[in-house]
Amino acid sequence: MVSAKLTALNETGVHMRPAQVLVTKLAPLNAEVTLKHLGKDINAKSIMMVMAAGIKKGHEVEVICQGADEVAALALLEEFFKGVMDDA
Repeated sequence: MVSAKLTALNETGVHMRPAQVLVTKLAPLNAEVTLKHLGKDINAKSIMMVMAAGIKKGHEVEVICQGADEVAALALLEEFFKGVMDDA
């Protein structure tokens, strides 16, 4: 298991388009990915849960990745929350 606290830097937060990009990139990875935000656990591989989380610019999110691809999943999420992921 690996984890990190990350801050959303994307100007528009995590709305539909970034959520779709994130879920698509996480899908092939063999890892459970949980986002902890505002006291809730969010399955990062579920577009509906990610969109419903209401993650706005400046919000801190704890990311927990567990599984064979946990390191790759965490690296992907670090890019995502910095706002540098392609198409996000």
